[in-house]
Amino acid sequence: MIEYHNPEGSVGIEVTPYSLSAAIQGANSISVGFLANGFPDSENFLHALEEAMQELEPGIEVHSYNKGNASVPANDELLGTISNECHAVVAAYGH
Repeated sequence: MIEYHNPEGSVGIEVTPYSLSAAIQGANSISVGFLANGFPDSENFLHALEEAMQELEPGIEVHSYNKGNASVPANDELLGTISNECHAVVAAYGH
């Protein structure tokens, strides 16, 4: 007889659902920011994503940003600019 062991451990913290969202589909006009993390090709990846999203929803206005250094958080000035110009943001993290 074969017995299987589930390797998942128990979670020590309470799961908090992610509640931020933006209705993009069908929006007449919405500004979406695309924040590159500074890794090579992160801007190219997000630019391709911008184009694909604009094909699906032509009303999307895009804004491109790059924090320039993947090892540091985005600074307050950049975050303020994004907050003032965008309804939603897609951030590229990892590589």
